[in-house]
Amino acid sequence: MTVRRDVKACAVGIVLAAAIACSRGPLRVDTIQLGRALNPDNSVASHTSTFKYNDTVYVAVLTADRGASTIGAKWSYGGRVIDEPEKRVRYHGAAATEFHLQSAGGFPPGEYQVEIYVDGTPAGSRRFRVDH
Repeated sequence: MTVRRDVKACAVGIVLAAAIACSRGPLRVDTIQLGRALNPDNSVASHTSTFKYNDTVYVAVLTADRGASTIGAKWSYGGRVIDEPEKRVRYHGAAATEFHLQSAGGFPPGEYQVEIYVDGTPAGSRRFRVDH
């Protein structure tokens, strides 16, 4: 009888430990990178905050821990929202989520901003400039 109780207690302990280890809370943003190119892991390869009118603008949202969330990027120019993509992600460790902005006809010069959201909550922003 004692052996059965010990086995049951051990089994319950293993199930609880697995449930805790597998639980995924919201992701926490460590860094927001802005630049012209990406590395293979989706982090930014060449950091900058000044772009040419025909560049593709990349933002990488770096998270450190495991978790699942919806990450969104709100791109704006002159106080007007120009794009709001979202990605539902689930990571088992450190990761980078990439968003980009491009314009077939080129961007008008001026000040831009990208705001990052995790599950609808603001997580940070970056300002950048487009020159001719």
